[in-house]
Amino acid sequence: MVPVTLTRGFLSDNASGVHPKVLAAIAAANEGHVPSYGADPLTAALQERVTDVFGPDATIYPVFNGTGANVVAVQALLQRWDAVVATVESHMVNDESTAPQLVGGTRITTVASQDGKATPELLAPAFDAYDGTVHHARPAAITLAQSTELGTTYSLDELAALTGFARERGARVHVDGARIANAAARLGTGLGELTSGVDVLSFGGTKNGLLLGDAVVVLDPALAEPVDRLRKASTQLASKLRFVSAQLLALLEDDLWRENAAHANAAADLLVERLAALGVAPRYPVQANAVFVPVPPEVLPRVVTEAPVLAWDAGTVRAVASFDTTEDDVDALVARLAPFLRG
Repeated sequence: MVPVTLTRGFLSDNASGVHPKVLAAIAAANEGHVPSYGADPLTAALQERVTDVFGPDATIYPVFNGTGANVVAVQALLQRWDAVVATVESHMVNDESTAPQLVGGTRITTVASQDGKATPELLAPAFDAYDGTVHHARPAAITLAQSTELGTTYSLDELAALTGFARERGARVHVDGARIANAAARLGTGLGELTSGVDVLSFGGTKNGLLLGDAVVVLDPALAEPVDRLRKASTQLASKLRFVSAQLLALLEDDLWRENAAHANAAADLLVERLAALGVAPRYPVQANAVFVPVPPEVLPRVVTEAPVLAWDAGTVRAVASFDTTEDDVDALVARLAPFLRG
């Protein structure tokens, strides 16, 4: 066997390992035979837990990954002639390749943001520009990332303003919740509170301690059948679904999701503290588990070669803490970054 060296780092929270409780849940799910495609006791137990977390009308549809969750969820909100409105930094726009278009046939209209966040004022022009004719896509939904691609979070008041705006304009609301656990842990809310007024949620698991797997959580019962059918049509229905459901159930039981997310957030805060000692402030407010660190553009290639971080733009690297990030990990990263940050 060829030895493999594994390096701990901050490239992404989906570069981390699997939480031991999740691994144990997968092993337990491996006992015996059960019906396939979600007709199993673990998926039923997951559904029961989801109603406790998100409310009695919520339904969960486990999928393979976040791209699949986003594509399935947004498809369910649109007619073929509609568009979804997103910020220019949106993961849907920049990091899903052409999956929304190729798989979902989805038109995305973009608007500017404030630190990655949409506001009613920034969204309004996309709706005002629609002339009602067949020549243009109708803006029929908005998609919000919680937390955003820039590591910021929407407060409950901000979400209420956005969902209220959507209702006024006759639009649906999707939340890309790849890191919604980090947002809820930071804000001190429950997941149900943080999705009030939302029609459908992409619930992230992979970035919060799962081996693989995310989910579409339907909050408007009218969308349950469309999502159920679109999950299959979009190739996101696993035959041995119990292994995905078992992981999500482990994450939601005893609020393991919050424990993992709070740990990652605290590690990000520690990184901010260590950087402050060097006189370095993050590029954006740190409101979840991502820290955007300014670096001199001329040394950026060396930084990303020598430090386990992601190049974000010409003068910024992104460091994302995970559920298993340690104080030693943070100190090691700062030690690698320090020579570049001090010029």
